[in-house]
Amino acid sequence: MTATSPSARREPARGSTRAAVLFAVLAGAFLSALAHAGLSGGAAAVRRTETRALVAELGLTDLALFTEARYTRNPSLADLQSAFQDGPLTFEHFPSGSLVAPPHDLGRGRIETPAE
Repeated sequence: MTATSPSARREPARGSTRAAVLFAVLAGAFLSALAHAGLSGGAAAVRRTETRALVAELGLTDLALFTEARYTRNPSLADLQSAFQDGPLTFEHFPSGSLVAPPHDLGRGRIETPAE
């Protein structure tokens, strides 16, 4: 039987010690993210300016939110009946359809068209 010295035996870390280490690691990651954002601010401003110029030159519309169905790609350009193309009581085929709210200017139960 071998005797172990008290200095060779190691007790497991307490829960509070583990929590403090985790907190320190997360705080360090947060501070490094803040430092990165502060240091790359000038490059981001240049990139935003170039992107705005490109959007204006190409005449792009709204941002395409999803790639699944035509009524979820760009809600401002979708026709109102495309979500119900298989029938008014059918279930949603695409998960993104449940994330997109109906347009605010949908009307009060009727579709308004401009007078010709």
